Amino acid sequence: MSSINDIMVEITPQGLLKAYACGIFPMAESADDNALYWIEPERRGILPLDAIHVSRRLARTIRQDRFDIRIDTDFEGVIDGCAGSRPDRRSTWINTRIRTLYRKLFDLGHCHTVEAWREGRLVGGLYGVHLGAAFFGESMFAVERDASKIALVYLAARLKYGGFSLLDTQFVTDHLIRFGAIEVPRESFHGLLEEALAGSGDFFSLSTEASPESVLQLVSQTSNTGCSTA
Repeated sequence: MSSINDIMVEITPQGLLKAYACGIFPMAESADDNALYWIEPERRGILPLDAIHVSRRLARTIRQDRFDIRIDTDFEGVIDGCAGSRPDRRSTWINTRIRTLYRKLFDLGHCHTVEAWREGRLVGGLYGVHLGAAFFGESMFAVERDASKIALVYLAARLKYGGFSLLDTQFVTDHLIRFGAIEVPRESFHGLLEEALAGSGDFFSLSTEASPESVLQLVSQTSNTGCSTA
């Protein structure tokens, strides 16, 4: 792990995309530390798109359609939520430089948000980077039960429908393991990444009006079968 401050004065959005294409990503020690560090885990977390598990309880909640799921409407709100303190986490790695860089990627169309709204209020969501047919998940948050979980399910459906082949979670947590996340060696991840970068995923091919049932059907499919479920 090397500090970006040690090797360059400025990191550009284009430079950041090249880093992702090489399998590395930046993190900060804390929100108050302006330094960034390149991270390349020896074992990488991924969520196989053909093996996602949605519990019966969560599927039932999705069918109840409690949340309004939106795409790319409030980047600042999502990153604020991801950077906020929580009972199980006092600090965050999202500092000012991270915010600025990913906002620029968002403006360029390489960073996306999946947002869960309830009664006009943003209550959960996630953001990540899109490159080729790969999506690199960065962070998620929720202030209401299941909001981030449902955002993740809607993300998975969108990626499957749009022809993506890789959902990178960077690390594996107990939360992600419940959805089927696994760890793969660095070399295996690079093979998956190379294949995904040769492809082209369409993040917007799935309609934002897709029904909860069609989203669940997409996620449960073992392969992307086209437009019949939108």
